[in-house]
Amino acid sequence: MKTRRTLPLVAALTLISAFPAGAQTQAARFESFTYEGSDPATSGPLQPGQYRNPILSGFYPDPSVTRVGQDYYLVTSTFSYFPGIPVFHSSDLVNWTQIGNAIDRPDQLDFGTLGLSRGVFAPTIEHHDGLFYILNTCVDCGDNFLITATDPAGPWSDPVWLPDLVGGIDPALFVDQEGQAWILNNGPPEGPPQYDGHRAIWIQRYDLERQVTFGPRTILVNGGVDFSTKPIWIEGPHLTYRNGWYYLTCAEGGTAEGHSQVVLRSRAPDGPFEAFEGNPILTQRGLPSDRPYPITSAGHADLVQTPDGDWWATLLAVRPYGPDQYNTGRETFLLPVDWSGEWPIITVPDQVIPYAAARPDLPEQPTPDVPTSGPFRVVDDFDAATLPPWWMMMRNPHEAWFDLTSSPGALSLTPRAVDLGDNANPSFLGRRQQHQFATAETVMDWTPTQDGDRAGMAALQSDDFWYLLAVGQENGRPVVELRKRTGPEEPADGAVIASAPLSDPDDAARLRITARADRYDFAYAGKAGDWTTLAADVDGTVLSTRTAGGFVGVVFGPHARSAD
Repeated sequence: MKTRRTLPLVAALTLISAFPAGAQTQAARFESFTYEGSDPATSGPLQPGQYRNPILSGFYPDPSVTRVGQDYYLVTSTFSYFPGIPVFHSSDLVNWTQIGNAIDRPDQLDFGTLGLSRGVFAPTIEHHDGLFYILNTCVDCGDNFLITATDPAGPWSDPVWLPDLVGGIDPALFVDQEGQAWILNNGPPEGPPQYDGHRAIWIQRYDLERQVTFGPRTILVNGGVDFSTKPIWIEGPHLTYRNGWYYLTCAEGGTAEGHSQVVLRSRAPDGPFEAFEGNPILTQRGLPSDRPYPITSAGHADLVQTPDGDWWATLLAVRPYGPDQYNTGRETFLLPVDWSGEWPIITVPDQVIPYAAARPDLPEQPTPDVPTSGPFRVVDDFDAATLPPWWMMMRNPHEAWFDLTSSPGALSLTPRAVDLGDNANPSFLGRRQQHQFATAETVMDWTPTQDGDRAGMAALQSDDFWYLLAVGQENGRPVVELRKRTGPEEPADGAVIASAPLSDPDDAARLRITARADRYDFAYAGKAGDWTTLAADVDGTVLSTRTAGGFVGVVFGPHARSAD
């Protein structure tokens, strides 16, 4: 499927006019970038009336959803990637189109040299009285804030900081039945923590006109639903009003395999709250580890009601290929909520999250031009003046190093002396790996001019864990090489693990990375002709969250680097 730039691009990158260009060296031109993926569990035919999980495959964690009339809007975490906080739209909760990014101006937030798993955590999106709100935490870069917009596609305002929430994360806005606004968040408990992971859920009044918190801060939940069990990481709070009760839903148990969702309720937004005896209302912990195509680590849910009164939940979960090993990051899933009784239930004990299920009773919208679920193929041929909104870079840019206009029909990257492992803003753009079995391919036009120059395509999990397939120069001659970095103690430019001489750089004009769960293959070819495998069956587990740590997933994309 070819993308012809028919999508809204209001919040796509527009940096070229924002920064003075540095010294220009020969740019690496990328004429196209193709991503294709298909996984066994998500590639079979759907029955009539079914949808497929995950609804957003790949690194789209911590989903929050809101409804405005017949429309639904969803945001997820991006940590230290820029632009940040993608905004999606749907009218059926199944088919989603990215309409922008809420953090799309470099001066909104400054990620500095933060690790890729710092920055913006767990945004929430709400709508009230004609205004959209996103609340978020910039971890290690300013603490808690909110931004607003009249159009969810943007532009979004500069951050309004919430100093009363210092030390907390996961803020959320709620407007009660009397029109009073509140902000909830995860924060430190009162007094010293009693154990590792001991946190609390707090609430405070919020003035919508003055955009400030005020009044006393109150603890709603200390530790979790049963303090005697030393529950960890109560977080991601959301309030929902129904039948005279205020229901508080939270994630509990951390974001790994013990993840879950719990619920409490009260007659008032600020408590006191009683916990549901049947908690958790969502989890996949305790299920057989050898079940086929497991879905694990489910939690961080947000509830939304359709116009007809049905309830649904967006949530995060992962699809491991090995013991808690996954390269696709934490993904967004959709499940129905059973609220036939007094409490919402998403899964019952031992219920496996399905890959296919009955879709919401909503008018079905067409499959988006750029699918986010199931098997698909997307070609970016860089034929517009701006990048589509799903492309990201590592942290904020401070100069113009990419360009789509000087060579129409190609993405041009200026090689700079910034490596993928420098905890900086290298000449690198990435799009998510959205399948365990995936192929990324690019067509490149570039000639190195000195030893140490290189340009190509990376599979990157973080600054410290990546592979780079590139054309470079050694001893004055062109080569194609595979470089690898698997830890902060290794050189920032990685180490060569495979290479082959080239008679001409054009002999490697096409580059391809193939992911096969825990194995990756790297190949090259001329503009025409057969592919040559440079390295096969390379260890992909080094790109897994279990090995690399953090909260992100693998991204594929072009990179250019100069020796000076």
